[in-house]
Amino acid sequence: MESRGSEAARQMSAGRLMVIRIVAALSLAAGTAYLVWRWGWSLNPEYLWIAVPLVVAETYALIDGFLFAITIWRMKVRGPAPAPPEGATVDVFITTYNEPVDLVARTAQAAKAIDWSHKTWILDDGARPEVEALARELEVGYITRSAAWQGKSRHAKAGNLNNALFQTDGEFLLILDADQIPEPEILRRMLGWFDDPEVALVQSPQWFSNVEESDPLGSQAPLFYGPVQQGKDGWNAAFFCGSNAVLRREALMQLGIIGYVRETERTVRNALKVSQQLLAKTEKSLARSGEHTVKRAVGRLRRAAAKSLARIDAGEPVQLVSWDFQRVVDDTSRDLVASDLAAIQADLIALSELRGGEQVAEAIDEEAVRELAQLEWSPLAAVERVSTLVRAVDVDRSSEALPVMPVSSLSVTEDMETCMLLHSHGWKSVYHHEILAKGLAPEDLGTMLKQRLRWAQGTMQVLLTRNPLTLKGLQIGQRLSYFATMWSYLTGFAAIIFLAAPILYLTTGVMPVLAWGTTFLSFFIPYFLLNQLLFALVGYGVKTWRGQQYTLALFPVWIKALVTAANNVWFGRPLDFAVTEKRRGTGSSRFPFQLIWPQLAFMAALALATVTGLSLLFIPGAADNTLGEPLTPLGVGVNTAWVIYDLIVLSVIVRAALYRVPEVEPITGTEEKEH
Repeated sequence: MESRGSEAARQMSAGRLMVIRIVAALSLAAGTAYLVWRWGWSLNPEYLWIAVPLVVAETYALIDGFLFAITIWRMKVRGPAPAPPEGATVDVFITTYNEPVDLVARTAQAAKAIDWSHKTWILDDGARPEVEALARELEVGYITRSAAWQGKSRHAKAGNLNNALFQTDGEFLLILDADQIPEPEILRRMLGWFDDPEVALVQSPQWFSNVEESDPLGSQAPLFYGPVQQGKDGWNAAFFCGSNAVLRREALMQLGIIGYVRETERTVRNALKVSQQLLAKTEKSLARSGEHTVKRAVGRLRRAAAKSLARIDAGEPVQLVSWDFQRVVDDTSRDLVASDLAAIQADLIALSELRGGEQVAEAIDEEAVRELAQLEWSPLAAVERVSTLVRAVDVDRSSEALPVMPVSSLSVTEDMETCMLLHSHGWKSVYHHEILAKGLAPEDLGTMLKQRLRWAQGTMQVLLTRNPLTLKGLQIGQRLSYFATMWSYLTGFAAIIFLAAPILYLTTGVMPVLAWGTTFLSFFIPYFLLNQLLFALVGYGVKTWRGQQYTLALFPVWIKALVTAANNVWFGRPLDFAVTEKRRGTGSSRFPFQLIWPQLAFMAALALATVTGLSLLFIPGAADNTLGEPLTPLGVGVNTAWVIYDLIVLSVIVRAALYRVPEVEPITGTEEKEH
């Protein structure tokens, strides 16, 4: 992978892009024709319970194809970056939780050797004395959480980065995971893109040095760190992937301040709206009681709350509006209590005169009025509740260690969420297609599954909390680029339907498609072949098949991710967040049935269904005795081909389960809980 291509190479890429666009358009046209036919003429009315789910799954796949085509429609193949800005100051952040010290040491040594003036920092979220000693030995900076984080939400890696942001001052930040060893030239190759003052992020590929050529665990992701990221880059939507990226501090700090202001505005708005409702209810009840003086005061406050909301809508500073409203509340409460006390004093004076001048009460001073205005027995309990509501607005975010959080902490994929928010505020990103750091990928199936689950959970959290289709500030291409990634994680439900349909037909004769003849083939075959040709063209020169296999084979992970993310967002249930283990030659020799039993069950069912279908077809008269339609040679042939394709795709999970690496010194990480 190189960014330093010639002009001729870029012209060749432009020609290739035109071919890709033509094939993409033909593929989508063929897919649309196929789906129109499927919805309009091929649904079997006798078996709608499976016919409709199958065509819905196919529709999902076509939408996924549209989103993929949009992503790669504007693939941007960049050349070398401009010259780095003179005097640019850089902080290199190495994030670590509990990775082995020797692993952190190798990364820190490589970071220190980067050939650009910078300061290297180890961000140790585990607060380990041995890592602090390592930092002193290497003469690099060491940052861990301060006492302010005690008892507060830590926000995992996002919290670690935010904690370091307020203890450093570099103009740019190079983010590295503990295992990502940078090349000396990494900053010189990437900093030049910041010549554009609107660029907030430059992302380079993540590449792993411990992955075999066959890549049984699908770690390298050459389709994503290539055509997909280049396509997103064309829409100014290249993703921040958590490591091997340089960010502009100014952009992050601006994002944190805007987030702080918006959150404060939201809480003030809520307090004012609730106050308005409470005061309106109180005003109505006072109208029946005859308390006209108090009613007028409550009405005054209700109008003040409405005016405050209008001022916020007009763009006035939230803090000023909140302060002014609180003053109205305090003044109203104080004036009414003073009025009541004045009446009491008048009564006492009258009583004194009746008793011949006997002193019956001392004058009540201003301080007493202020104190009495806050007592629970105040005649304006509703006013006091309003005052409490407004004062409860936590401007300092006392529940958080830091009031301002530049790196977003609402999901476990803080990188993608932060990048999407940067884009929504007008910042740009760049994908620099050159390997400039090499890391360690998971080396066993269990670790890989935890990693993929975390990615999917975080992506679903972002979808459910900050849907890019509705997030203000994003351009249409950015919306679709982010949504395409989120949409792809919904494939788990479609996968179950695609796997179940041939099993049903081959064993029972239940036929969701009304026609298996030449009509079906004439619609389906062009769509299928053009779709495969598109992937071949987009991924030309890189190995994309492994990624396609895992898209289907990890269907239980995708379903679990959506369910757990929804439970987290809607019901507040915590996610089990695991730091990806960096393991060298470790792992159990036992076959992990418990991790992949759904895939194994479907593989067995598919194989058994094929044997059953072929037997029913060749046993005289047997094909006519199924529960559904009589089996036909064409129907059995199409479904058998479908089964073979499914088995080939699912076989990757068996190969991953059998994969073993050489026994060497372990490099591991463990789990922490993310709330």
